[in-house]
Amino acid sequence: MLTPADLLEDLTAELDAVFVFSPNSGYYERFEALEEPVVVVAPENVVEAETYVELPLEFENIRDCIRFGIEGAMDRSIVEDGDTVACVVTVFEDDHDAVVRARVNESMHSGVYDLFANSRADPGVIRDVFEVAIELGKKGQKGKPVGALFVTGDAGKVMNKSRPLSYNPFEKSHVHVGDPIVNVMLKEFSRLDGAFVVSDSGKIVSAYRYLEPGAEGVDIPKGLGARHMAGAAITKATNATAIVLSESDGLVRAFKGGEIILEIDPEDY
Repeated sequence: MLTPADLLEDLTAELDAVFVFSPNSGYYERFEALEEPVVVVAPENVVEAETYVELPLEFENIRDCIRFGIEGAMDRSIVEDGDTVACVVTVFEDDHDAVVRARVNESMHSGVYDLFANSRADPGVIRDVFEVAIELGKKGQKGKPVGALFVTGDAGKVMNKSRPLSYNPFEKSHVHVGDPIVNVMLKEFSRLDGAFVVSDSGKIVSAYRYLEPGAEGVDIPKGLGARHMAGAAITKATNATAIVLSESDGLVRAFKGGEIILEIDPEDY
């Protein structure tokens, strides 16, 4: 007689790895005898797993969470294009209650994991700045496309390598990105020249900054203008991450270490 386990056997057949998302110690012990490599994906490695991928953000969408974990594993060369993995996740309750079979694809290697997990600024701050840029890219300013440059993290060095273009409206304030009212202000100020500078913790340090890092050794794709060059150069000279919204093509690009690590169309986000 067939059992549910027989019918669902294909889900766990011929796996290259098993991903377990945020397990507790007792639950993780059940996986240690598996022949397949077991990868723990969690905010912290509380189970002291040998193979671990950090999950620095909370996800409401389990599909995005799985893609993020797989991309992190790809970054660490734990899995590669063409591998098949089983992801043990929680969908409805506190306990792990679902298994998702996924094929690792090179298209999953988008740069999102590196942007959030390996930036100096808090991952939540990177997310909040990124979402402001995405919304600006979708809606523009009064129906017209706009460009914007947000430099996030290592704010002290960024300020030392830039100068003001105008009065800084955030000079004596203690507002943080992610606050809905502050985000409205950022969108309004984006129509003026200069970069926004955001601290590691999300404090808006300045607007209207003219970035003055040296551009030696910075090579960006043809067709990208001064805003992208400034964003790339400041990330090569500091430990900041730059998120740039292009006025010409409407794409959002992230720079670290002087290079593009992510490129997204806001309409697809």
